[in-house]
Order: sequence, then structure tokens, then C-alpha cells
Amino acid sequence: IGEKCKVSIRNIRREANEDLKKLLKSKEIGEDDEKSKEKIIQTITDEHIKSVDEKVSSKEKEIMTI
Repeated sequence: IGEKCKVSIRNIRREANEDLKKLLKSKEIGEDDEKSKEKIIQTITDEHIKSVDEKVSSKEKEIMTI
């Protein structure tokens, strides 16, 4: 389940980055805005992936102690 969650998170990141590229192409945002937003998206992605990993690790420990 943890791996499915991480794949979903990465898919959301990909979709968000594609939306940024569309905004850049239509000149609704500049290159600097695109790059800064990509960094923010990556930071959020990393935080959520870390959270999933922590939950999976915690659950594995719980299962192994029973």
C-alpha cells in the first residue's frame, strides 16, 4: 500500500509540473516562476513521500512486535 501511495504522489507531482509547463507555454507565468513552483512542488512531494515511508516503517515495526 505504501508503494501505491508513493506512486500516486509522484503522479500528482508530474501533473502539477505539466500544468506549470502549459502556463509557461501560454505565457501566463515566466520561467523564474515555473522553476520556483517546481521546487515548491518537489519539496511538498518529498515531505509526503517521507511521511509515507515513516508510516510504513512504523507499521512494519508494529507488525514485527506482535
